Amino acid sequence: MAETMTQTAVLILLGPPGAGKGTQARMLEEKFGLVQLSTGDLLRAAVAAGTEAGQQAKAVMDAGGLVSDDIVLAILKDRMAEPDTRNGVILDGFPRTAKQAAALDALLEEQGLQLGAAISLDVDDAAMVERVSGRYTCANCGEGYHDSFKKPAVAGVCDKCGSTEFKRRADDNAETVGSRLAAYHEQTAPLITYYEGKGALKRVDAMGEIDRIAADLAAIVKTVTA
Repeated sequence: MAETMTQTAVLILLGPPGAGKGTQARMLEEKFGLVQLSTGDLLRAAVAAGTEAGQQAKAVMDAGGLVSDDIVLAILKDRMAEPDTRNGVILDGFPRTAKQAAALDALLEEQGLQLGAAISLDVDDAAMVERVSGRYTCANCGEGYHDSFKKPAVAGVCDKCGSTEFKRRADDNAETVGSRLAAYHEQTAPLITYYEGKGALKRVDAMGEIDRIAADLAAIVKTVTA
């Protein structure tokens, strides 16, 4: 059963690919009744629903363009007005720039809401390269494995279904992961500075055990919604 919030929680989750944002967001959803809002999911849902902002987004995407901040904010505003967000939301993938962050501040002020925290899932880049580039899955059942941290009990045989076929994502290699991390740090640095200046930035060491990270995040949520 989700814990009851005394005020609507608006949280931003920052972190590079592979930092565990999706896993942690799902755990926060379950514990606190929050709703994870990712930009990609919002756009797809708005287009499918045929909302005014969704139709605008579809026209831009069909033309091969990038959806403007104004359209994304309009879609976000519509989604945050739905009843299931009353306990709060976790924003994943927006904002990406200081300009977007300022626009989000204006939207929250318009809605009578305040940002609870921008939480940075901090990682060690070298360890992240090893973590992500070593991942692979069973081609049959999807069970996850790792070259160093989680090998099958019997080499070459899936623990779960007994298949001997495995696969890796094409982009899960050291060079690609390193490039994605570098791009993330470059793009996110202005956001870190922005939210530090507002006193809203919280940091969590995202290199430890999942349950420990979840406990650290839960403590932050409780603090900002008390």
